[in-house]
Amino acid sequence: MKEIIGVSFRSVGKIYYFSPEGFELKRGDYVIVETVRGMEMGKVVLPPRTLEDAEVTQPLKKIIRIATPEDKEKAAIIRAKEKTAVQICKQKIYKHDLQMKLIDAEYTFDESKLLFYFTADGRVDFRELVKDLAYEFRTRIELRQVGVRDETKILGGIGICGRELCCHSYLTDFVPVSIKMAKEQNLSLNPTKISGNCGRLMCCLKNEQEAYEELNKHLPGVGDVIMTDDGVRGRVDAVDVLRQRVWLMVHDDEGNTIEKIEIGADKVAYRISRGKKNKGKKYIPDATEEELRALEDKDSDNKADEDRPAEKREEKRRERRDNRNREDKNRDGQGRDNKNRDGQNQEHQNRDGQKGDRQNRDGQNRDRQNQDRQNQDGKNRDNKPRDKKWDNRKKRYNRDKKKPDNKNEN
Repeated sequence: MKEIIGVSFRSVGKIYYFSPEGFELKRGDYVIVETVRGMEMGKVVLPPRTLEDAEVTQPLKKIIRIATPEDKEKAAIIRAKEKTAVQICKQKIYKHDLQMKLIDAEYTFDESKLLFYFTADGRVDFRELVKDLAYEFRTRIELRQVGVRDETKILGGIGICGRELCCHSYLTDFVPVSIKMAKEQNLSLNPTKISGNCGRLMCCLKNEQEAYEELNKHLPGVGDVIMTDDGVRGRVDAVDVLRQRVWLMVHDDEGNTIEKIEIGADKVAYRISRGKKNKGKKYIPDATEEELRALEDKDSDNKADEDRPAEKREEKRRERRDNRNREDKNRDGQGRDNKNRDGQNQEHQNRDGQKGDRQNRDGQNRDRQNQDRQNQDGKNRDNKPRDKKWDNRKKRYNRDKKKPDNKNEN
């Protein structure tokens, strides 16, 4: 167990854990801590409490000191410098003609680093901009690209509900939101009505998602054919999730609408078919296994199976199962073929590499053989006795050279 406190460095920023060892702190106090970015002044948002070791990121850093009035005055001066830094940075961006939108600037408490937050559609080459900013502010510069959700969280605003944005008021982390949540809550799929100021799906869709999931478990879908406890069969025309009400369209044998009735979700006995797909899946809210077996005995899953013997039904199921297994095997076979092709390509590459190595070795062997042959020839020339013909010719040449030239004498 570890004793921790939660510290936030922005109004609604992420909460970081620190060790309060040696300090008596309460919620709302300002403290000076050491972070990866340097010295920071943060606000205690979680009072001291104990957590399991697995829930705490190790090593747990300690509080340096409680913020003094001088520290708070310095923080106010730094906030004023940040506004000036934003204006200067915008001028530099315009000078370099960069396609980026500056959002905010942030100094560390010891002013050893200045961070600029910006958004852009793609990658931006801001190397020259960083050089100009470093020369201007005489400190370390860091430019950090963020998304449109982070931009809205930093800037804030008013939502379509008339209240302050959730991300700027109380959400410390963004939660994943999908279009399925809007469908589950029967909301209009008009993008202008379900998207927030950032142009993404509204974060508040997650607030009631769990409640809607629980309520929808007890309701049939629109278009389903159901049977009520009173034996009335009809097609679901509309549902009210919050009130748990269902409206049925009752038809006669010719398909004409007789009446439209309203019942409660607890009056639904089971589902005969699921919308237009006619899957024939039964539905009972909070039903037991005995009730499910009883329904299986009374009613058939598919009306076409009522006149079909049990053996044929079992054979049909077996054929479907075999087809599925065959499709799975084909998919696996294609995957193996791809792997085999990759393996063959790798083998060809290995063979080519081996051929190259073999050629290199052959060239080296030939060079070595030629060198040995030359050395051997030199040794043979040195050790081999000279040819007699060559010796005789040389002797004759020397002898003739020593004789006087009789022609000249005469």
